[in-house]
Amino acid sequence: MLREGETVTETDALTVADTGEFGVIAAIARRLPAGPGVLIGSGDDAAVVRAPDGRVVVTTDVLVDGVHFRSDWCSAHDIGRRSAAASLADVAAMGARATALVVALTAPGDTDTAWVLRLADGLRDEAAGCGAFVVGGDLAASDRLTVAVTALGDLGGRDPVTRSGARPGDVVAVAGRLGWAAAGLAVLSRGFASPRAVVQAYRVPEPPYAAGEAAALAGATAMCDVSDGLLADLGHIADASAVGIDLRAAALEVAEPVASVAAAYGTQALGWVLTGGDDHALAATFPPEVLLPDGFVAVGTVVAADDGDDAPVTVDGTPWPDPAGHEHFRR
Repeated sequence: MLREGETVTETDALTVADTGEFGVIAAIARRLPAGPGVLIGSGDDAAVVRAPDGRVVVTTDVLVDGVHFRSDWCSAHDIGRRSAAASLADVAAMGARATALVVALTAPGDTDTAWVLRLADGLRDEAAGCGAFVVGGDLAASDRLTVAVTALGDLGGRDPVTRSGARPGDVVAVAGRLGWAAAGLAVLSRGFASPRAVVQAYRVPEPPYAAGEAAALAGATAMCDVSDGLLADLGHIADASAVGIDLRAAALEVAEPVASVAAAYGTQALGWVLTGGDDHALAATFPPEVLLPDGFVAVGTVVAADDGDDAPVTVDGTPWPDPAGHEHFRR
């Protein structure tokens, strides 16, 4: 246990149990800069963050070792970035700009303190990529490594873009990568580490954060983060908007690394594009007369709902025969 006044660095061979809860928290706090919108940062009972719009976008995600990531596949820095990205992409999907993160971490006592500090660096670095700051959180002992991230965002005076605004005739468009993380997961699951491009896409997604605000400014009628699979997440828009959605398979890009892995493993690359999660692309609907913002590609159309159809999202007019994406507790 650290004595009062002592500090810890990444070179110290200490576990979190050695360092102690407050020693770890203090070491993390020293690595976190305070942004211009942060009035009170880490170190008090709660942080205080400016809310210029007068409204605050709030979202949270919990990532569990062995479920959402594997610590033997990813570095601590990767896991930090991956954990932050999951929530930051949700803020972007509302058409907002992320401002702050608070993070709760549970970890076994024998976890290296240096590992936790590198995790904090990853959280900090991913947040910085979209102008946000880590402003606090919590640390507790647990048998399972878990990272819970809550993100705050500002709408800049705009209306939020929800899932419920899509209308028949709207164009469905996507910004960001699809199928890359699924291909990376397939590679890692087989004990390999290449192609590196898809493996790294699984370890650290690259959400198109700026595209969310751009979509809102362009007049997007609905939007969501693609975290569980394009079909599954567009299904949420279809349900909330009481519409159907039809995708065009030919319009969906299958990137070369994804196609190569699929061919090597004898599977269908289009399936990863349609149902693979963890890339955190943005899917949005736009009125047909709107010029799509940079980065968005038209991939389908919003259609009238068919009350007799169990699949609100189809591909070339046909229901996809396999599960639409990831779902916890699926039997």
